[in-house]
Amino acid sequence: MVINMNVFERYAPFVQDFIYRNDWESLRAVQVAAGEAIFNTEDNVLLCASTASGKTEAAFFPILTLFDEDMPRSVGAIYIGPLKALINDQFSRLNDLCAEAHIPVWHWHGDVSQSHKTKLLKNPSGILQITPESLEALLMHKHSDIARLFGDLRFVVIDEVHSLMRGDRGGQTLCLIERLSRLAGVNPRRIGLSATIGDLESTGKFLSSGTGRDTVIPKIEAKGMRWRLSMEHFFIQGPQSSQDREIPCALPALDAPTDIAPKNSDPGMGYIFEHTRGKKCLVFVNSREECEAVTTTLRRYCEENNEPDRFLIHHGNLSASYRETAESVMKDEEQFQTTVTTATLELGIDIGRLERAFQIDAPFTVSSFLQRMGRTGRRDMPPEMWFVMREEEPESRAMLPATIPWSLLQGISLVQLYVQRRWVEPPKLDRLPFSLLYHQTMSTLASGGEMSPALLASRVLSLSFFHRITQEDFKLMLRHLIETQHIQKTEEGGLIVGLAGERQTNSFKFYAVFKENEEYTVRCGSQELGTIVKPPPQGEKIALAGHVWIVEEVDHKRHLVYCEQVRGNVPAFFGLCPGDINTVVLERMREVLCEDTVYPYLMENAVARLEQARLVARNSGVCKQPLICLGGDMWCLFPWLGSYAFLALERFIKIRCAQQLGLTALDSTRPYFIQFKMKADADEFFRVLCEEANKPLDPMELVYPGEVPVFEKYDEFLPDELIRKGFAYGILGTEEMKQRIKGWESKK
Repeated sequence: MVINMNVFERYAPFVQDFIYRNDWESLRAVQVAAGEAIFNTEDNVLLCASTASGKTEAAFFPILTLFDEDMPRSVGAIYIGPLKALINDQFSRLNDLCAEAHIPVWHWHGDVSQSHKTKLLKNPSGILQITPESLEALLMHKHSDIARLFGDLRFVVIDEVHSLMRGDRGGQTLCLIERLSRLAGVNPRRIGLSATIGDLESTGKFLSSGTGRDTVIPKIEAKGMRWRLSMEHFFIQGPQSSQDREIPCALPALDAPTDIAPKNSDPGMGYIFEHTRGKKCLVFVNSREECEAVTTTLRRYCEENNEPDRFLIHHGNLSASYRETAESVMKDEEQFQTTVTTATLELGIDIGRLERAFQIDAPFTVSSFLQRMGRTGRRDMPPEMWFVMREEEPESRAMLPATIPWSLLQGISLVQLYVQRRWVEPPKLDRLPFSLLYHQTMSTLASGGEMSPALLASRVLSLSFFHRITQEDFKLMLRHLIETQHIQKTEEGGLIVGLAGERQTNSFKFYAVFKENEEYTVRCGSQELGTIVKPPPQGEKIALAGHVWIVEEVDHKRHLVYCEQVRGNVPAFFGLCPGDINTVVLERMREVLCEDTVYPYLMENAVARLEQARLVARNSGVCKQPLICLGGDMWCLFPWLGSYAFLALERFIKIRCAQQLGLTALDSTRPYFIQFKMKADADEFFRVLCEEANKPLDPMELVYPGEVPVFEKYDEFLPDELIRKGFAYGILGTEEMKQRIKGWESKK
């Protein structure tokens, strides 16, 4: 047994026994690094290592050792996980580890029984596993118990920390930790865990906000890993790109497709149907609508081929029973079924020995690609991902933008950025979080009772996540909330939650800061199927849980839909699912289109489709210049900018340049291209854009007159002025857009 004895010998005996019992031959690099950082410093720790590298054990082996030496007098560690399923999974793993030492492990989220929670409240001890939303509820409703529950809290472990850094949820998590620490009079060390972080230094600073501690970021040498990767392309109908052509295809990472079944069907779906047979797989999609449609289609293929149904479904709108059934089946080593899923199975749930993952179309980020790839390759098997890119075949007279396979380019870009540069998206930490400011203000007031305006301001604005919020902005928000009765002023001049505010804070939906649609629970008899957003009228069909149902009754008052299962196919709708794409990804897509590289993981159709696109790109000149005349006065701009800078450019052209250029009929396909009619020529276009970009530009100019761009969940309760400011200064990529325009100056 080759074990780093310095760290191993420091572990408590029950931890050493656990390692021996599980036949570990050595400690992994992340476990050695974590042990050294946690045992030998008082700093926070950020552990970034590949999926399935043992990060959870790496954090908890030394934490539990320290507990064994000096048992906390309250809950000693909080584990914050982004998903209930992840917490359930880690709960069973930690229980096995802690049982011998009699260190209790508690989990707390919406699906956990009240009796389990009551036991914790009576005997606060050990480790508490919780979601940010449940921690919010705990702070609001058990405010007076916080000091007793967490008075000796020593560690906060934040799992999948990268998933909390792209929006308000990460900010909420930091605010909750700070609020809890103040109430309990503690300053616990923070341990962040992730497999995919793009900027370790800024993430480390984010993790340490408000603690007064540094963050140790151990350099963990990743051992070389071989991927099994393929990417194939399909037209949904008609002949495929490689049909009747001799295509010089590089050696594929995987076997070429066999005959596709059933006949006369979508060949991409047939490809997945054939290559999941007899195997345990995940099929990742980018939206809940697509998840339902793909599952329904694959189940129909089983029916047409007289095969038993072998497809499961997993997404956030399904009931807990459906999700847990899929998780349980996937963990069963004897069952070979496939689950179609969204990001809900992207994070670190251990679902056994998966043989391969499929990805339909490209995900939006390198981080997401790595997480999804990392679901496979556990237990000494190489990670295996099959990309399936699908599109309608462009018409023979289609204009240039429609002939480019954007999803195929995006998928190649994501892979190449990581393979060649180990690049992952950096966190976006410079927004103005006004929606979260409302939420934390109301939560602080609801839990703490009446406060003076000065005390409320000091408690909220001193939270480190609000360092960009000014006193003036906070006063403006308070005045507006008093006017709208979200906050009420008492006769003594104090502030309490008002009538309108109580309607928000008294709802269980208040705990979450991410936007939720108004959902209806769908039932068939006594069985709960899941939820939908917009129930159709009686007699119409819906798709849910991978089946089709006919609506028998809609109870709008109680938000219930009663239905019966029927055969057929129908699109599902849960609301839009936009993705934010980084500029680096778009720039690499341009390189993919313009270079001659043959990527070894492309299959036959994908090679042919990319070759077609490159030929079109060379002939059109799109590789040499961003503005292309499509014929007559029709033009197309390819800015190769990420979502937020693209949005700024679109508005900049409309507001600052359109009139000078005689530009009309502007139509964007974000973030790939902008089409428009224009009276001017290309030289005039670039001259006007560059002149305007060199003038002073206040981002507020890019907010349309009268526009109130509500993006986040609680924006609707804010004064319009703050919503506009948050959008202009926190969302729009104005500076990045200006730099791109200045780079076009040579095009004049």
